[in-house]
Amino acid sequence: MIGPVIVRRRISLDKLRTNNEVAGFKFATVGVLYAVLLAFAVIVVWEKFSDADNDVAQEAGAATTIYRLADGIGGEPGQVLRDSVSGYLRAAIADDWPAMENGGASHNVTRALDRVYAAAMAYNPDDGRGRILLAETLHQLDLVTQARRARLVMATGIVPGVLWFVLFGGAVITIGFTFFFGTENLRAQALMTGALSVLIFSGLLIIIAIDHPFAGTVKVSPEALTMVLEDFAPEAQHK
Repeated sequence: MIGPVIVRRRISLDKLRTNNEVAGFKFATVGVLYAVLLAFAVIVVWEKFSDADNDVAQEAGAATTIYRLADGIGGEPGQVLRDSVSGYLRAAIADDWPAMENGGASHNVTRALDRVYAAAMAYNPDDGRGRILLAETLHQLDLVTQARRARLVMATGIVPGVLWFVLFGGAVITIGFTFFFGTENLRAQALMTGALSVLIFSGLLIIIAIDHPFAGTVKVSPEALTMVLEDFAPEAQHK
């Protein structure tokens, strides 16, 4: 809002008025281009944020299915499988989420997932029912692995560096254009510039807030995994 005041002190109102027609045409073009770019960026990061939430839900759903399949396997193999899944979920909640806040991953969780695979592969069925249970267990484990890999990739950030440069550079150019219009009421021009700035940086704030889906004040929590532990391994909450 100070920008139009500074420009008005250096350039007279009459000179600024002579550029209103040309500047208005150019501002309309720049404004539309930047508005499209900003809206596209907001939509993309919002969709990716929603995908991250869905990935966690898919991971929780697959873990739930493995618990139920372990009940079907029964005996020691089934119990070992249940315990390994509980260990993986506890490790994901305790280690993966803090690591993802910094754009990384926890090796402890990777090893815990390896133990789940080892528990499943140790089961050696001798009938058709057992083989079907093993095949479905491995399929659900594959879904868990894919969901975890997807959230680890998204934890590093959605918006590339070059797009950040364009977004902030475009904001400066778009707002800077408003400094060079000549209006009789300088206070009204400053207010309009301020309103435009608020709208633009509100959009940028949304992108910044959800660019890293697992970090910041607006983030995807491990609540879905916690609920699975509470339902199928309540004793795990006290370990």
